[in-house]
Amino acid sequence: MIYQNETSIIGKFQKTHALKGELNAILNISEEFVREQNALIVEMDGLLVPFYAMSIRPKGSTSYLIKLDGINNENEAKVFVNKNIYALKSELAPFLELEEEDMMNEEDLVNYSIVDVSNNKLIGKIESVDSTTDNLLFIVNSEAGDTIYIPAVEEFINEIDDDDKIILMQIPEGLLDLNKSNKKN
Repeated sequence: MIYQNETSIIGKFQKTHALKGELNAILNISEEFVREQNALIVEMDGLLVPFYAMSIRPKGSTSYLIKLDGINNENEAKVFVNKNIYALKSELAPFLELEEEDMMNEEDLVNYSIVDVSNNKLIGKIESVDSTTDNLLFIVNSEAGDTIYIPAVEEFINEIDDDDKIILMQIPEGLLDLNKSNKKN
């Protein structure tokens, strides 16, 4: 059995492609990882299930067409649409030249505090991470008790301090105000 804490998200299946069971996928890892026959893990009925790619071909800079072993038509492929693609940390670690224990899941950042470095202000604590959209979002409980959505993008993150559980971010001006204006509606 594969457990969530043994995996990391490496992409997402978006839609089916053609009639032979190919899937359009966005990957945040090199296609070589897939070519080396590492398992592509997908949650099915609450269980993490490994699948293997028969083929992969680029469709853009991060988009690929992937044919999974045993998936032979569009109907079989439809069950993968909008599902995250996970990989075992043990398979990712050597590929990324990291130690397995140095790899983090987004969920590992829950309860980290976010500090805006532009004004050295504590924004709040991460209560969860939303990976259902194209951009990963930190869902933050602010000091005032409000819920704030902050894109978890590299450009905004200055530093992650694992010892003190703090993420230092350069939050663009006006981003926090967007959360307030949505609350009024």
